[in-house]
Amino acid sequence: MTLFVKDDGRTHIASSLMKESLVDRRVIARTDSAHEHEILADVTMVSIGGQSIFDRGKAALLPLVEELAAARARKQRMVLGVGGGTRVRHTMSIAFDLGLPTGGVAQLVGAMEEANAVFLNALLARHGSIVMSRDSFWELPLYLDGGMMPIVISTPPYHFWEPPPVHGVLPEHGSDFGLFMHAEVLGMHKIIFVKDEDGLYTGDPKRDPAATRIAHTTLDALRAAMPAELPLDRQLFEAWTTARHVREVQIVNGLRQGELTRALCGEPVGTVIVKEAQS
Repeated sequence: MTLFVKDDGRTHIASSLMKESLVDRRVIARTDSAHEHEILADVTMVSIGGQSIFDRGKAALLPLVEELAAARARKQRMVLGVGGGTRVRHTMSIAFDLGLPTGGVAQLVGAMEEANAVFLNALLARHGSIVMSRDSFWELPLYLDGGMMPIVISTPPYHFWEPPPVHGVLPEHGSDFGLFMHAEVLGMHKIIFVKDEDGLYTGDPKRDPAATRIAHTTLDALRAAMPAELPLDRQLFEAWTTARHVREVQIVNGLRQGELTRALCGEPVGTVIVKEAQS
């Protein structure tokens, strides 16, 4: 940008977009940059499933709390995301029965997830956890540098601005997508999704005994042969095609004690999906 003074004495700022249409494809193409600043590149996003983990109670959650506390003691820098689980599904059922629009339903989902954030914070508080509101996201580096474990809800804040879905009335942008975008905008390289399955399968292992686990794959290979049943939101994979920062998504079984720890240490447990094939 440059400053210039017109004949009338007023100072103006000249910029590349000052007289351009922001919907012009040629203008948009010129905004591409070789480098985009990665705010928290050394931080890992860890997603704790609502229905797969929280809804199972202490038998599933307390061992994970121990692993997270141990990881914090090892100075692991991470942000914890929580899903809403069955309460979200029950709330959406009531909302649809009452005839609420999709955007109204999307606004309700986050409120259900906030309860799980409080539960997890109560269990991890003595280990340095804190529930973060979206208005405080710019303060994340301060909390992380203080050795704390920020806890955030997963659902993206589209609220009433949730785009109309292609099919049905369920909001298409779910919690997995929300945490992916959270990680992407903050420049994180890796997300670990803690579910109740050993990873990604060619089918639903709960219903298809012939389904086999996919231990390692790339985004392009997965999109070329996308399983009908997925443990993650499909919108996540669509967004990942144009994402700039997230390089790896890992799905682990939170019911297997120690598996989250191994993933945090970089072991290829569960399913590892990478943005690009290793050269």
